[in-house]
Amino acid sequence: MALKPEVSLPIALTTGAVVVAVHQMAAPSMADVRTIDPNNRDVMAAEKQATWFSLGIVGGISLITKDINVFIIGGTIAVAAAWWKRYSNAYNPSTGMAATRGSTKAPADATPRVTQAEAPQLYAVPTGDNAAAVGSAYDAVI
Repeated sequence: MALKPEVSLPIALTTGAVVVAVHQMAAPSMADVRTIDPNNRDVMAAEKQATWFSLGIVGGISLITKDINVFIIGGTIAVAAAWWKRYSNAYNPSTGMAATRGSTKAPADATPRVTQAEAPQLYAVPTGDNAAAVGSAYDAVI
C-alpha cells in the first residue's frame, strides 16, 4: 500500500536529506577532495562507504513506508552524491581537468599553477609604486 502523495513526497525528500547528511559526515568535503592528488584511495573508500550506507537507509525507509517514490528520489540523490564525489576525486588541481584512474601526474605540456610558496610576489598586495612591479613579475612567471 503506497502512501498518499501529500505524505510520500515529504518523506522522500527527507530521505534525500538524510542521504546528503550521510555523505557530508562520512566523506571529506568537496573542497578538500578537489585540492588533493586525484584518485585518492582514502576518498574512494569513504565515498563507497557513504554510498552503501545511504543506499541501505533508502532501502530501509522504502521498505518501511512501502512507497516507490521514497526509493526513487532517495536512490537518485544517493547516486548523484556518489557521482559528484567521484568526479571531485578525479579532478587534478594542477591541470584543472579530471584525471583518468591510472594517471596522477600532469601531462608534460600542461602549464603548472603557481603557488604562493613558489612565487610570493604574485600574492603581494600592490600599493603605490609597487603595483607596476607586481604586475611585471606576474607577466614574467606566466
